[in-house]
Amino acid sequence: MFSGIVEEAAKVVAVKRDGGNVHLTLECSFTDELRIDQSVSHNGVCLTVVALPGDGTYTVTAIQETLERSNLGDLREGDLVNVERSMVMNGRLDGHIVQGHVDCTAICDELRKVDGSTYFRFDYNVAPEMARRGYVTVEKGSVTVNGVSLTVCNSQIDSFEVAIIPYTMEHTNFCRIKKGTRVNLEFDIIGKYLSRLMEVKDN
Repeated sequence: MFSGIVEEAAKVVAVKRDGGNVHLTLECSFTDELRIDQSVSHNGVCLTVVALPGDGTYTVTAIQETLERSNLGDLREGDLVNVERSMVMNGRLDGHIVQGHVDCTAICDELRKVDGSTYFRFDYNVAPEMARRGYVTVEKGSVTVNGVSLTVCNSQIDSFEVAIIPYTMEHTNFCRIKKGTRVNLEFDIIGKYLSRLMEVKDN
């Protein structure tokens, strides 16, 4: 379980394909605090630490299904990945409840500067069945974009906007998102449960 408060943008130092899987090796400031089997969010995807060689890097493995549902298969050496260690249950929930299970990807369609912040618009494909189950955004609700907990504005049926402050731009990979960039989305789990309960009630 995560909160969507990204700790930093880790750098990809190696990408190795192994059948349908991809092994990603990254470096970040808290590598020495990690342990094997620990869960870390990568662009919003919960992955398990599988190797700690002791050189300031660590390795995680993304399986084929994860690669198909997320943008992790797009990663190359030198790319930045938003990382967050699992939430400490006796701490403050500064973002919102994030599972680390990416629902789909979206494409950045527009960026614009407004009063010191940058507004990003993301478009995504939404199937009617998925929409009925809560895989949508709502105005002023929460959404996770590349692992970052954000507040939705200008919510549409197949798009939404988020406003990124300079601090977030500096400390996450939003600094590298441009028009056409593919990002990971995780919709609010509470909305999914409520939609599902309403569906069951109506049946």
